[in-house]
Amino acid sequence: MLEKGKISALQMAVMMYPTIVATAILTLPGVTAKYAKNDLWISPIYASLVGILTVYIAYKLHRLYPQQTVIQYSGNIVGVLPGKLIGLLFILFYLHANGLIVRQYAEFVAGSFLSKTPITVVVVTMVAISAWTVRGGVEVIGRVCQIFTPIFIFPLTIVLLLIPDMKPGNLFPVMGHGIMPGIAGAAIPQAWFSEYFLIAFLLPFLSDVHKGKKWGMISVLAVTITLIYLNLVILFLFGAETSGMLYPVLNAFRYISVANFFENLEAFVMAIWILGNFMKISVFYYAAVLGTAQWLKLSDYRPIVMPLGFITVILSFWDLPNFSDLAHFISITIPFYLTSVETLIPLLLLIVALLRTNKKGQS
Repeated sequence: MLEKGKISALQMAVMMYPTIVATAILTLPGVTAKYAKNDLWISPIYASLVGILTVYIAYKLHRLYPQQTVIQYSGNIVGVLPGKLIGLLFILFYLHANGLIVRQYAEFVAGSFLSKTPITVVVVTMVAISAWTVRGGVEVIGRVCQIFTPIFIFPLTIVLLLIPDMKPGNLFPVMGHGIMPGIAGAAIPQAWFSEYFLIAFLLPFLSDVHKGKKWGMISVLAVTITLIYLNLVILFLFGAETSGMLYPVLNAFRYISVANFFENLEAFVMAIWILGNFMKISVFYYAAVLGTAQWLKLSDYRPIVMPLGFITVILSFWDLPNFSDLAHFISITIPFYLTSVETLIPLLLLIVALLRTNKKGQS
């Protein structure tokens, strides 16, 4: 086996939490508010259904093909050549998606904090640090996430200092225009929830695999509660103005001022963004590296870590010359792109696998 490390189901859940939340915390309230208005807090509930379905699909496929990732069992389900093509699709997808994540991270850091630093430096630095972590294997990534995730979560509680400025009345009327605005607002969050299919690369290495489904669902619940909480805080603070904001959470932190001393807390936002994206990039990076090594039937994945990191850097700039093109891609293409690859294709694989299993059972 390429990977000899082991993680617990709890560590898997902890790894997935920042993998979903990291890119959502800053932009989600503003993007969701454009469609859901004051029902933006309901949208994560609808979106979480995709996460629940994706976890179920990944776990069910793992139970049918234990000790294998999607790169390996695709060939067992649909045949060698189609399986190879599906495996290649997943590898290219995770490389491209990771490039998008790196670019989004770099745009925020360079645009909001390091305006004089070339964006290439920000991109290369993050990819290099993640590459070092990925070389350590799944066990190292699991431990890193276990240490950093509580630190990542803590700054989110600081916005509670704004309770005196919150206006709960912004919540009403609930579903004043029916359920459709909330469903429309769930389009982008559901794409992030589809990323739970990454557990297909982690389940074979669980020391307590029978708890994989349970902790996968707990992770979905934790992410849903976090997104609801953030959306409510932003809604109570800014109301209808939320839809016009690019980074509402950053604006909320800038709004904090306690006794003219505890203020200018943008550094906490950058800490959230850097830590969260470091963990998310590492998990995506690991899936791409492990998948490539399995697809090529290599005996060790470490030699390809740096080459794939170089490709990730290239893809972070490929066909995305500026931030406006990146924002357009995220808001228009991502909802279909992520869900199609990480939920619909696995669902089709599961259906075919179940049909083949039933056919064998009848014969």
